[in-house]
Amino acid sequence: MADLLNQLALVWETVRFPLGAFFCLAGALLCIVGTVGVLRFPDIYTRLHAASITDTSGAGLVLLGMALIAPGWLVVAKVIAIGLFLFLTSPTASHALANAAHTAGVQPIIGRVGQADDEGDA
Repeated sequence: MADLLNQLALVWETVRFPLGAFFCLAGALLCIVGTVGVLRFPDIYTRLHAASITDTSGAGLVLLGMALIAPGWLVVAKVIAIGLFLFLTSPTASHALANAAHTAGVQPIIGRVGQADDEGDA
C-alpha cells in the first residue's frame, strides 16, 4: 500500500505542473476573449455581461492553475482566499454597474446594430 501511495505521489508531482500551466493558459485566453467581447458588443449591458462572466471564470481558472503549481499549502490557502474574494466581489460590482445604468435610464440596443429602420422608408 505504501508503494502505491509513493507511485501516486510521483505521478502527481509529474502531472500537476503541466496541468497548472494549462489552467493558467486557459484562464488567460478566456480573459482575452472577454476583452474582445467588451470591445465588440454594442451597449453597456452586453459589454458588462461579457466582462463579468469571462472575468470571473478566467480568474478562477488562473487561480486554479496557480494553486496546482503552488509550492506549499500556505500559498494554496492564500490563492483560495483571493478566489473567494473575487467570486464575491465581481458579480456584486457587475450588478451595481448594471443597476446604475438602468437607474440612469440607459436603454439596451435591441435588434441589429447598424441596420436602418424600415418603417420610415415605406
